[in-house]
Amino acid sequence: MMNSLWIAKTGMTAQQTQLDVISHNLANVSTTGFKRNFAVFQDLMYQNQRQVGAQTSDNTELPTGLHLGLGVNVGATSRNFLQGGLENTGNALDLAINGNGFFRIEMPDGTTAYTRAGNFTLSGVTEGSVVTPEGHALADRISLNTGDTISIAANGQVSITNSSGTTPGPRIQLANFVNPAGLEPIGNNLFRESVASGAPTVADALSNSMGEIRHKFLENSNVNVVEELVTMIQTQRAYEMNSKAIQTSDQMLAKLSQL
Repeated sequence: MMNSLWIAKTGMTAQQTQLDVISHNLANVSTTGFKRNFAVFQDLMYQNQRQVGAQTSDNTELPTGLHLGLGVNVGATSRNFLQGGLENTGNALDLAINGNGFFRIEMPDGTTAYTRAGNFTLSGVTEGSVVTPEGHALADRISLNTGDTISIAANGQVSITNSSGTTPGPRIQLANFVNPAGLEPIGNNLFRESVASGAPTVADALSNSMGEIRHKFLENSNVNVVEELVTMIQTQRAYEMNSKAIQTSDQMLAKLSQL
């Protein structure tokens, strides 16, 4: 059987995965704090039919070898953590990070998750905690009563104002990682620490290379629709070329069977 059939098959499979990644990006073009994904391709193993540098005589050796590749594979999907655009919403519980860092979120199992999405809300009616849309509390534990207004400085310092005056609240701290691309996505705009990401460094905003917190702003997705559409066209053409290779191999086999 011709290897080209199976090689082209790996190419079509890899391009299908690439299209899945592009579709995921486009589906999340309006998701707060979403970071663009991209597929990382790698070539498969080689059939070594002639070793480079092998002796052809007592005094000569091969300057090149004969290595036949067996196709391509998607080795990983990585994530681009470039800053997304900031949008002024006017919502008192909307927060955005301008620069490095993640908000820390308490999960029901006691672990900490991390997010760039600062579209927080309140749980409860007369008194509530600041939580994510799924009800997970912000690790810095901000509680508000009915009639309270909140102000958050660029360094994360919370101030709560009511009929009794203004009192300082907790300070929102950010977390950062040596390798943010190594974070494990768990859905709902949340990430989990992994061995690849390293342990988090927790610090105040505007300190230790952390970004600033922008109150009443949200960070938009960093997906560029035009870029994704161009990549989609490239993916479609690559898929078609691989399918053409299968058709050509099939035609060659048909010719062989007719001999």
